[in-house]
Amino acid sequence: MTSLLIVTDAWQPQVNGVVRSLEYTARELEKQGVRIEVLSPREFLTIPCPGYPEIRLSLTTRSTVQKWIAQYDCEHLHIATEGPLGLLAGAVARRTGMPFTTGYHTRFPEYVEARMPLPVSWFYAWFRRFHNFGSGCMVATETLKDDLYRRGFRNLMIWSRGVDTDQFQPFEGSVLPAGLPSPIFINVGRVSVEKNIKAFLDLDLPGSKVVVGGGPQLAHLQRSYPQVHFTGPLFDDELARIVSSADAFVFPSRTDTFGLVLLEALACGVPVAAYPVMGPNEVIGKSGAGVLSDDLRQAALDALHIPKDRCRSRALQFSWSACTQQFLDNMMTAQETFQATRKTSGDR
Repeated sequence: MTSLLIVTDAWQPQVNGVVRSLEYTARELEKQGVRIEVLSPREFLTIPCPGYPEIRLSLTTRSTVQKWIAQYDCEHLHIATEGPLGLLAGAVARRTGMPFTTGYHTRFPEYVEARMPLPVSWFYAWFRRFHNFGSGCMVATETLKDDLYRRGFRNLMIWSRGVDTDQFQPFEGSVLPAGLPSPIFINVGRVSVEKNIKAFLDLDLPGSKVVVGGGPQLAHLQRSYPQVHFTGPLFDDELARIVSSADAFVFPSRTDTFGLVLLEALACGVPVAAYPVMGPNEVIGKSGAGVLSDDLRQAALDALHIPKDRCRSRALQFSWSACTQQFLDNMMTAQETFQATRKTSGDR
């Protein structure tokens, strides 16, 4: 594989797990000599997503997307998201007979359900049709793979996640305001309803709570919880240092497919408290680097007793180079599947 086009509706300046996963993977692929091109909303006129203005939706047509794809002239197409660009790119690939893979990063049906009373089955039917058209759908965990298979998804492939353990590491001292009482419980991520941050903020915990990130719920939660320290979005070393300053990382989400921030917290030597659901189950597992319980308060308190070196050791087991090799192997398998399918169709 010498050239790859990634089509994604989630890209810079957005800050989320999808964007970071694609950035790290592209960086590792380039180290292996793969030419990477990215088609994102930056190339088009966009409008804000209703209810979520930080996300921009591209205004374009299938013929325009087809011209962009032809211009990049890549061997393989990977569609990372099911937004306007992803859907149009899928239509182009089917029409032109181009092999492509997809990625299932977000449990979008559950995200919609958290905002409005619509059956998740409607969205899963739509997503299943889209992803099954490709030659492979990449998912982060075996749990998610099993869940989607039961829903009728096929050609599922594992593409795990990693962490930059040079950037995210334990740092001496704290960068938090000196007046914050200990222990420090922190949460990092998009401040939106599907992340269930309110469950963390409502916990009766000693010390202080810190929330890092931006999103549509930020202003509302700042008004509702004036005792909580909200930092807004932070990046790179500044993010790593503030995570390292905490005593425990509390992850209240029940809808994430993985939870990249969990690995980043562990790499900083910070133990995790979370519900025993998809994502935390795979990241923490039986490592002892966190506490998984439906009693999130007790999990947060128990996590305070976990040694930092145990957390760091767990994070060191997740490398972006290994994940990228999975990604590359998946693309090669998808290419073989595509060629086999074409041959079978031609023999009929």
